Amino acid sequence: MRDKDDEDSKAFREAMRGVTPLPAMPRVRTPKRRKPPARAVFSRLAVEEVLEESLELTPAQLDVEAADALSYRRDGVRESTLRDLRRGRWRVDDELDLHGMTLKEAKPALRDFLARAHASQARCLRIVHGKGLGSGSRGPVLKNAVNVLLRRDDDVIAFCSARQTDGGTGAIYVLLRG
Repeated sequence: MRDKDDEDSKAFREAMRGVTPLPAMPRVRTPKRRKPPARAVFSRLAVEEVLEESLELTPAQLDVEAADALSYRRDGVRESTLRDLRRGRWRVDDELDLHGMTLKEAKPALRDFLARAHASQARCLRIVHGKGLGSGSRGPVLKNAVNVLLRRDDDVIAFCSARQTDGGTGAIYVLLRG
C-alpha cells in the first residue's frame, strides 16, 4: 500500500513540474447591510376590501351545515351546465383532498391547487372537504371555507356537491373557466 502512495506522489509531482501558482487575488469585502424596516402586510385599504367581501356573502352562504348540499353558478352560466355537473357528467381532471387539514393548512393548499389546475387548463375538479362532523359545535369549518373561497375565485364558474359515490355533501365538483 505504501508503495502505491509513493508512486502516486511521484506521478503527481512529475505532472506538476513547471507549474506556477496563480497570483493571490485581493479579497473583496462587502459592507454589511441593515435589514429594511418591517412593513405591514395589509394596508388599511386591503383590510377594508376583505371586510367588504365578507359583507357581500349572505349568512346562509357563510353558515353551511354538514348535510347541506352546496351549489353555485356565476351569472351567465346555464342551469343545464350546473345540472350536468351535479349529475357527474363532467370528467374530473384533478382532485384535492383536504381531510385532516386545519383551516390554516387548507386555504393555501386550495389556492395552490386552483392555480395549478387553471395553469394546466383543467376544467372540472373534485375537492373533498369532508362533512365537518369532527368539528363539533363549530360546524363544518373546511366546507364553509371552501364555499366562500370558491365563490371569490374569478376562475370558478360553478360548483356543487358531488354525487354520493364521489363523496356526497363531503365533496364538491368545481367547474373552471375554459
